[in-house]
Amino acid sequence: MRCPTVRFAVLALAALLAVPSLAPSALAQRAPESFAPLARQLLPAVVNISTTQVVQARPGRPDAPDVPQAPPGSPFEEFFRDFFNRNRPPGQGEGPQQPQRPQRRGQSLGSGFVVDAQAGIVVTNNHVIDGADEINVILSDNTSIRAELLGTDPRTDLAVLRIRTDKPLTAVAFGNSDEAQVGDWVLAIGNPFGLGGSVTAGIVSARGRDIRQGLYDDFIQTDAAINRGNSGGPLFNLAGQVIGINTAIYSPSGGSIGIGFAIPSNLAQRIVAQLRDGGRVRRGWLGVNIQQVTDEIAEALRLPNGARGALVARAQEDGPAAKAGIRSGDVILRFGGVDVREMRNLPRIVADNMVGTEVPVVIWRDGKEETVTVTLGELPTEQAQAGGTQQQQPAQPAQPVELAGLGMRVMGITDELRQRFNLRPEQRGVVIVEVAPNSPAAERELRPGDVIVEVQQERVSTPAEVQERIARLRQQNRGVALFAVEGAGGQRFVPLRLRGERGAPG
Repeated sequence: MRCPTVRFAVLALAALLAVPSLAPSALAQRAPESFAPLARQLLPAVVNISTTQVVQARPGRPDAPDVPQAPPGSPFEEFFRDFFNRNRPPGQGEGPQQPQRPQRRGQSLGSGFVVDAQAGIVVTNNHVIDGADEINVILSDNTSIRAELLGTDPRTDLAVLRIRTDKPLTAVAFGNSDEAQVGDWVLAIGNPFGLGGSVTAGIVSARGRDIRQGLYDDFIQTDAAINRGNSGGPLFNLAGQVIGINTAIYSPSGGSIGIGFAIPSNLAQRIVAQLRDGGRVRRGWLGVNIQQVTDEIAEALRLPNGARGALVARAQEDGPAAKAGIRSGDVILRFGGVDVREMRNLPRIVADNMVGTEVPVVIWRDGKEETVTVTLGELPTEQAQAGGTQQQQPAQPAQPVELAGLGMRVMGITDELRQRFNLRPEQRGVVIVEVAPNSPAAERELRPGDVIVEVQQERVSTPAEVQERIARLRQQNRGVALFAVEGAGGQRFVPLRLRGERGAPG
C-alpha cells in the first residue's frame, strides 16, 4: 500500500512542474545528464598523497608496529592498521621465531589537489601528513614526486606542500563557499581506500556544522560518498571550483553513510595563502574568555531582541580587549561590522582579521550599545595564565550568610576558606559554602568553593554587598540576578531566578 505522505508529495511535485508560468530558475537545480565532462576536467588536478614514517616496534612484539593515531572521525582512523597488516614485509610474521626488527616503515594514503601549477603548490589535510618522515605526491598518470612541506595548521587541519617537476600540472581554483546553498550539487574527488582517483556526487546537506573539532569549526556537510583516503581531497561545485576540502566523516562503521564534512574554501584559502608564504598562520587575537548569552542572561542585562552576541566572562589582563576598555560583563554584538549571532561565531570572526588591525567593536553595557576600537594582537601559541597580586581583604563575618530565595549560604574569604577550597592567594569575592538541593543555585550547578565576584556586573567583596544587590533587584521587580562566579573551570556568568524569600537552606 502506498504511503499517503509519499503520494501527496508526488502529487504536489507534479502540480508544481505543471505550472506554466513558473520560471526554470525557480525550480531546484537540476543534475546534468552526466558528470563525465566535469570529472575529466578536474581529475588531473587531484593527486594522491603517500606518506611514510618510521614506526618503532613494541617491546616483545617486533612484528607489531605502533599504529599512528588519526583524529576521531577522520577517514584514516581505521585505515592505518588495515594497511600495515596488508603490507607487512616478507619474513616478518606473527610468531616469536621470526627475526626481530627494531623498526619498520609504515605507509598511508590520502588525497590532495594542485592550486598553482607553475609553483607546484598542493593542498591537503594536516592529519594526512602529520608525523610523516617522507611525503610523496602521486599524479593522475602515476608519477610519484617527493614533496616539500611548506607549512601546517592543526587548528583547521590544513597543510600545504610543494612539488618540483618538469611535467605539466593541472590546477584548480578556489570558489566562494559562501555562495554554496543547501541542496546544491557537488562532486568529491579523492583516493578512497588507496584505489586511485575516484569521483562521487551528492549535494550540500547543511552549512555551518560544528563537529566539536576546534574553535574554527564551520564545516560544509555533504552526502557525496567520502571514505578512507578521501581526506584532503576537494569538494567541487558544478562550475569546477573548489568550495571545500574533505576532512572528516561521521560513521559508526568507518565507511561512508552519507555524512561527510568539508572545510569551506573561504576559510581554507586564507590559511593556505599564509602557509604558502610564511609557513605558519598568524591569527587575530582579542584576549577574552566568552560564554553563550542565554535568554535569562539577556533578560538580566535588558538586552533587546533576545539572546545574541558573546558575553565576556573575562578580559585577559594586558590583552587587546582589556587595553581597549572591554571588561567582564560586556556583550560583544558586532565585530568589525559583522554581527556576532552567538558565542561560537566570535573566534572565527576575530581570526579572519589581520594582526595589528584596528577593529570597531560594538558592545552592550549598562543597558545601551557602545563602540570601542580594538587593535588586534596575535593569537599566542600557548595562552599564559593571568597572574595577580595579593590584595588585602576586609574583615569578614565568621558565620555563613543565607541568600534567601537562591538556595545558598556564603561567607567572606578567610584563610581557613582559602585552604579548604584551595583558593588563590589573590582571590577576591564571596565564597559559596553551602548549596541547597533543588534550589536555583543547585539548578545552575553552583557548588561549595565557587566564588561570587560580581552581582549584576558590580564587584562584591562581602556577603552584605551581595544581599544589598539582590534586594535592590527585587525592589526593581527584576526577575533574574546575574552572578559572575569563579570556579574550577574559570569565570562564568550565572543567571539566577529570584524566588522571593523561600527556597533557602534551613
